[in-house]
Formats: sequence, C-alpha cells, structure tokens
Amino acid sequence: MPKANGFSRFASAVAEYAGRPAVFVLALALIGAWAVTGPIFGFSQTWQLVVNTGTTIVTFLMVFVLQNTQNRDGRALQAKLDELILTSSAENRYVGIEKLDEKELKRLAEILRNHAHDQDDDELREKVSSAAERRGSGKS
Repeated sequence: MPKANGFSRFASAVAEYAGRPAVFVLALALIGAWAVTGPIFGFSQTWQLVVNTGTTIVTFLMVFVLQNTQNRDGRALQAKLDELILTSSAENRYVGIEKLDEKELKRLAEILRNHAHDQDDDELREKVSSAAERRGSGKS
C-alpha cells in the first residue's frame, strides 16, 4: 500500500498532536501569560497585536492542515464502506452515494428511515432502485 505524501504525513501528525489535552493546556498557559503581561506593557496596541497576529496565523494554517486530514479520513472511510457494501448483500448502488447532491441524500435518508420503521427488505430494495434510476435518468 503506498504511503501518504509528505504534507499528508505532516498534517496527520500536527492534527494528532494538536488534539491532545497537553497542547490545549499549553495554549491556555500561553494566553494566560500574555494576559498577565498586559499591565507590564500597559495594555498597549503592540501587546494586543502580538496575540491577535499569533492566533490568526495559527488558525489560518491549522485550517489547511485539519482540512487535509479530514479529507483523507473521509476518503478512507468511504473506501472502507464501499468495500463492506461490495462484499455484503447490501445494494451495490450505495457505492458512491456520497457524491449525490443534498436533496438526493435527504430523500434517500428519508426512504431508509421509513424502512427502518415499517417496511420489509424487498420494498426497500425496490424504492432504492427506483430512486437510483431516477437519479441516473435525471442527470445529463
């Protein structure tokens, strides 16, 4: 199995460490230290700018790191679910449904929710097949 590229490995490591309680305590301590130094610097604009700039930069960079990690996790989860679908008696039409638009996903969820309450498997397969066929013919 191929390994993740450099940025993906970096993003995963950063996300792993950033989510630890010790990192939160460190961030809290840094903000506390900054707040305590307020009177020393006379609550100046430069003093405020230090924390504003630092937190903005960290937030900006973390968005990309965490999004990369989330995208990879989502793709891996979808691949695992697709494998389970393909190797089970589940409808193979469910493979790739994450690409449906929001309206189609809501409709499919509604069908499944109704089925969970009061319908048998044959009715569910028929409704899912019908919905999938409408989806296929409605797209160009």
